[in-house]
Amino acid sequence: MRVGMFALAAGAPLGDVVAQARLARDAGLDSLFFGHVPSWDALMAAALAGRETPGLEVGTAILPTWPRHPLALASQALTAQAMAGGRFTLGIGPSHPPVIEDGHGIPYERPARHVREYLSALRPLLRGEDVEYRGETLTAVGTVDAPGAVPPPVIVSALGPAMLRIAGELADGSVTTWTGAATIADHIVPSITRAAAAAGRPAPRVLAGVVVALTTDPDGARRELAEQYSAASAFPGYRAILDRQGLSGVHETVVAGDEAAVERELRRFADAGATDLLVSPRGDAARVLELAASLR
Repeated sequence: MRVGMFALAAGAPLGDVVAQARLARDAGLDSLFFGHVPSWDALMAAALAGRETPGLEVGTAILPTWPRHPLALASQALTAQAMAGGRFTLGIGPSHPPVIEDGHGIPYERPARHVREYLSALRPLLRGEDVEYRGETLTAVGTVDAPGAVPPPVIVSALGPAMLRIAGELADGSVTTWTGAATIADHIVPSITRAAAAAGRPAPRVLAGVVVALTTDPDGARRELAEQYSAASAFPGYRAILDRQGLSGVHETVVAGDEAAVERELRRFADAGATDLLVSPRGDAARVLELAASLR
């Protein structure tokens, strides 16, 4: 299992993005993926991090699809891939109704259909092909000429059956959040692997995002996260995966405790079939990342 770090490109000067990348590299991690929030652009942050830290895979987890047309995103992703020396992975997803409808004023309608059509237009654009795609939710006509660029892998935020099927058929893998090892083992991995096999595609990557806290007060760590991310537990996509796990909120998915307890829980993700672990550290980040890297 590969081990990487998940971070938000936010809340600090842009130079801290490079510092995070160096922290991940120095800890011996394989990758650094940036999440999208209304701050620094996650894709550009990944490109910058990749340029400054040779050898480290960089990526997005994830960029919302609705506000970025496939033609625009293909151009940006190929630029990031070139800047990162071919070590960029593009993670996309439909995001959530409050973000898309309330923030961008875009109707959040038929998200699974939208993502299927988005990938149908995006993947050939990343390969430099001429595209004339006219679907039910989007139209994309044109090409992106990026000489020498190699198409980046594409992963999808997929938690439910429909999105996992799309990720298996049309993408290179999925990235999860607020999802425990047991659900990855009995739901995520079988669903996406079955879809990829039926489509004649290679075995997909499954990048499992997990919040990790080394602490003597695990309940306190979960209370803190519950306060910080209380709204996330109500987002429909997250609510569905939490209900599947019998959990009341996202805070119950946190891996927290001493080193022995954390190591034991993180190893369960490898046993569950996750190909990658994306650790979001709480507290002493360097210590958390070093422990995670030791599991590679």
